[in-house]
Amino acid sequence: MILSTTATPSDLALRVDNVRHRYGDREALCGLSLDVAAGELFALLGPNGSGKTTLFRVLSTLAPLQAGAVSVFGHDLATEAAAVRSLLGVVFQSPALDKKLTVEENLRCHGRLYGVSGAELKKRIGEALERFRMTDRRRDLVETLSGGLRRRAELAQGVLHRPRLLLLDEPSTGLDPAARGDLWRYLDEARQEQGVTVVATTHLLEEAERADRIAIVHRGELAALGAPAELQATVGGDAITIRTADPEAAAQLLRDSLSVDAKVVGGAVRLEHPEAAALTPKLFQTLGDKIDELTIGRPTLESVFIARTGHKFFSSEEQAES
Repeated sequence: MILSTTATPSDLALRVDNVRHRYGDREALCGLSLDVAAGELFALLGPNGSGKTTLFRVLSTLAPLQAGAVSVFGHDLATEAAAVRSLLGVVFQSPALDKKLTVEENLRCHGRLYGVSGAELKKRIGEALERFRMTDRRRDLVETLSGGLRRRAELAQGVLHRPRLLLLDEPSTGLDPAARGDLWRYLDEARQEQGVTVVATTHLLEEAERADRIAIVHRGELAALGAPAELQATVGGDAITIRTADPEAAAQLLRDSLSVDAKVVGGAVRLEHPEAAALTPKLFQTLGDKIDELTIGRPTLESVFIARTGHKFFSSEEQAES
C-alpha cells in the first residue's frame, strides 16, 4: 500500500497528519494522513460516508481540527487559520453564487472580500472570465445560467484572488458527462497557467482518473494513495466477475478446487488473475451451469477499491437506489 509521497516539506502544498474527527459516537476520520505536492491535481476518491467531505470541511476551516495536524504551504491550520484561509480558494458542492447578481457582480464582490479593488480587480475579473470562457456571460444573471456555466463561474470566482490551493467538493455534481470533461480540462488549465494546486473530492471513478494522484478513502481511513495507473498496476491481473445463484458456495468451491482468492463482492464472485483468459475454461469446468454470467475486465480504480477494502465501490447514485 502506497501511503506517502516523495515530496520534501518545501515542495508540499498540503500535509495531513493523523487527522481524526468525530460526530458524536461516529468517527468520520480515523487517523488519516497524506501529502499533496505543490502543483498537483489531486483527487480524494470515495463513496458517500467515506469521510472525504469531512476532510474537505476541515481543510477549508469550516470544521474544527479535533485531532492530528494539518499544514498548508507550511502554515499550521490549528495556530495560523487566518494565514491558511488567505491561501485557499474554495468551491463548494452546493452553489455559492448569488443568483440575483450577474456573473461579474459576483466576482467583484468576491474580490473585494479578499482586498482586491480598482484596476487590479477589473484586470483579474477579465482574466478569470477569459480562462473559464465566460467573458460573453459576464452580464448574465446567475439564475439564467445552466449548471455547467454556473460551475465555470464558481471556478472563476474561486481563482480570482489567486489562491495557492484550490479546494473543490464534488465539483461536477449535477453536470452531464460532457460538462464534467470540460470542468476537469478547465482545472488542468488553471493549474498550468496559474500554478495553483488543486484538491478535489469525488465519488466518480472516471473523474478521479484525470488526477495526477488519488487518495482512496474508505470509512475514514486511507485505503490507497498513488497515481491512477500505478494503483491499477497493483491489482495483480484482470478482474473476473461471476454471477451465480449461490455466490458464497461458488467462491468456496473455487478456493478449494483451484486455490484462487475468490471473494463475494456486491452479490457476485470476484477474483483477480494475471492469466484470466487461461483460467476461464477451468472456472467453467469447476462451476459448470452454476455460472449465469462471467465477465473479464482490465484493472480499474474500482478493482483497486475492492482489492483494498473488500467492498464494491458505490457511487452516490447507486447508494440512493439501493
